[in-house]
Amino acid sequence: MLDLQIYQTLAEYNHWMTEKLYAAADSVPDSVRKEDRGAFFRSIHSTFNHILMGDIAWMQRFTERPYPIAVKGMGVDIFEDYAALQSAHLDMALYIKDWSQTLKSEWLSGQLHWESLADNVPRERPCWLCVSHLFNHQTHHRGQITTLLKQLDVDVGDTDLPFMPGL
Repeated sequence: MLDLQIYQTLAEYNHWMTEKLYAAADSVPDSVRKEDRGAFFRSIHSTFNHILMGDIAWMQRFTERPYPIAVKGMGVDIFEDYAALQSAHLDMALYIKDWSQTLKSEWLSGQLHWESLADNVPRERPCWLCVSHLFNHQTHHRGQITTLLKQLDVDVGDTDLPFMPGL
């Protein structure tokens, strides 16, 4: 049996870190957030967009419910406006947190079938693996944003899961 508390804790961590990163990024001028800094998705702004794009794609697959924001493609910003991006991303973090409370071991033990956005190829993987990837993907790209902010002398503060408030 899969431990549902793991995914609920990771959803809480995602919400906490998403809030922390946007709070830190708020101190940076918009032009600097959007500047190509050599990151995989170029800028702080575009990396936030990419995380949100991944969250939308996976949550649509998991819930089979459309999300009101269209994914435009890999590496294409969903939002140009930072405030709109921040609002949508924080809403998504809450949505994921709420969804994690509804997870069932039976579903996690099953198979997820979807068509890849990147190449339109049908895929099938264990649900638990895909949910684990959702959280791993977020953490990976938040680490990139943390690095970009640190290069701008913006300290995000503690980012380690064991030190999340409330644990």
